Formats: sequence, C-alpha cells, structure tokens
Amino acid sequence: MSCPICDKETDKRFRPFCSKRCADVDLAKWLSGSYAIPSDDPEDMEEALDAALKARDDGDVKPH
Repeated sequence: MSCPICDKETDKRFRPFCSKRCADVDLAKWLSGSYAIPSDDPEDMEEALDAALKARDDGDVKPH
C-alpha cells in the first residue's frame, strides 16, 4: 500500500501514511476544507440559513 499523500511505502505506525508529516498534511487538508465537496446548489444553503434564522426569530429554537 502506498501513502495517499506522497506515494511512498506506508509505515504501520502511521498507516495509511508513510510518516507523521504526511498524516499531518492530510489532517490540514481536512481542517482547511480542501476535501469538501462543493455544492452545485447555493440556494440550498441560503434556504437552510433562512429557515434557521426564521425559527430563531419565531422562538422555535431554544438556546443550549
């Protein structure tokens, strides 16, 4: 099996990566949103936000 970041042979300590560095590179990609799937429908996000704001304003949402 090869490392998904650099294609070197994996190390069982960092599997599926070859090193801590490649594992950290992968984590950084997740945290930055690089692995996010872009939405084709921006309206969906706007509708969800509008519904959440309306529910909050109507008092349907209770604070934690």
